[in-house]
Amino acid sequence: MEKSNGLIDTRIIKYTPLISPYQVMQDIPRSEQAKETVIRGRRDIENILNKNNNDRIFITTGPCSIHDTEATFYYAERAKELDAKVSDRFLIIIRTYFEKPRTSLGWEGLIIDSNMDGSDDVNKGYHLSRKILLRISELGLPCATEYLESFTPQYNSDLISWAAIGARTAYSPQHRKMASGLSMPVGIKNDTHGDVSIAVNAILAAQIGRPFLGINEYGTSSIAKTSGNTDTHLVLRGGDTGPNYDKASVERAQEMLKSKNLLPNIVVDCSHDNTMDGEGKKDYKKQIDVFQDTIKQVKDGNRGIVGLMLESNLKAGNQKIPSNLRGFDRSTLEYGLSVTDPCLDLETTIDLIMDAYRTLSKTSAQVTK
Repeated sequence: MEKSNGLIDTRIIKYTPLISPYQVMQDIPRSEQAKETVIRGRRDIENILNKNNNDRIFITTGPCSIHDTEATFYYAERAKELDAKVSDRFLIIIRTYFEKPRTSLGWEGLIIDSNMDGSDDVNKGYHLSRKILLRISELGLPCATEYLESFTPQYNSDLISWAAIGARTAYSPQHRKMASGLSMPVGIKNDTHGDVSIAVNAILAAQIGRPFLGINEYGTSSIAKTSGNTDTHLVLRGGDTGPNYDKASVERAQEMLKSKNLLPNIVVDCSHDNTMDGEGKKDYKKQIDVFQDTIKQVKDGNRGIVGLMLESNLKAGNQKIPSNLRGFDRSTLEYGLSVTDPCLDLETTIDLIMDAYRTLSKTSAQVTK
C-alpha cells in the first residue's frame, strides 16, 4: 500500500513478514513424549491449585532469561535429577522466559533478538524457543514462561504448562484477556508498586470469557473469543514499597482473594522486589531467605501457598551486556551466567530445594503418626 501524502508509516523502516505458527509447528513438531509431559504438568498444577495433590507444591526454577541453549539444557538435565528425588512433595518446573519487559533500554529476550546483536530476527526466535521447549519437555520436565506478545502463545503454548502475566502487564486489558484464553494455569503478579489489588482484579477479569485481537494458527489476524481461565492465581513478587512474602502479607493477600470469592492460592516469587532490604536495595542472594521463610509458612500449615519461584542459573550473579546490542559479539559471554537479573547458582538451588524437601517430608511424617 502506498503511503498517503506522508500520513502513514512515517517512522516505519520496513515490514518483515511474520512466519505463521502453523509453519513453525510443522518445522518443529511436538512429540508424543513432550505432549505427555505438558498434559501431566498442567494436570499436576491444577491438582495443586485445587488441593487434590496431597499438599504438593510447585517450584519454577531456571534462568531469569534464556540466552544460551546448551547451558539451559544442562541446567534442565540437573533439574531432572533433582525432580526424581523430590517429586512426591514438589513439582519442578523449568523457567523458560523468552520475552523480557523493559522499563528502560536493553535486550528484549530470545524471541525478539535471538542473535543478541540487534538484528531482531523474530522468526528465528520463534523457532529457537520452540526447540528449547521441546527438548526440555522430552526430558519429562514441564516448562513455565511469561507471555508479553499476544501472538506468542500460538507459537509455543502447546509446550507450556504454567504461564505468568508480569507486574508490568497485570494492568493491561489485552493481557487479562489473553490470560482468559490460555490453555494452562496462569499466575498473575502484583504490580511493581506492590499493589495486590491490581492482580486480584486481573484474576477476576481473566476468569471471564473475553474477546481479544490476536492471530490464529495460520497467522491470520483474528478476534479470539475465550471461555475464561479458572486456573488463574496470585503471585506475590514485592514492590517498590518493599517485600510481601512474609506471613502477614501472605495472609492479607489471601483474605483479599477470599473477599472476592477466589481461592486463596498464593505463589511466592522469591526474586525481584521480595529481595529488597530496608534501604531499598535488592540482593539476589536473599532469595534463599525468602524461600526458607515461605517453606516455614507451608510447614506451619498455610495450605494456600501453592508454589514458589526462583531465578537460578549455572553460576551465581549476572554479567552486563550493552543496552544497544548492534555489533555485540555474544561469544565473549561467560558460560552459565545470567545476562539479565542476577541468579542463584545451580548447586545452591539444589541444596535449598533438598533442605525444603527434608523439612516438609519430616512434617508430613509427624502428621501421619
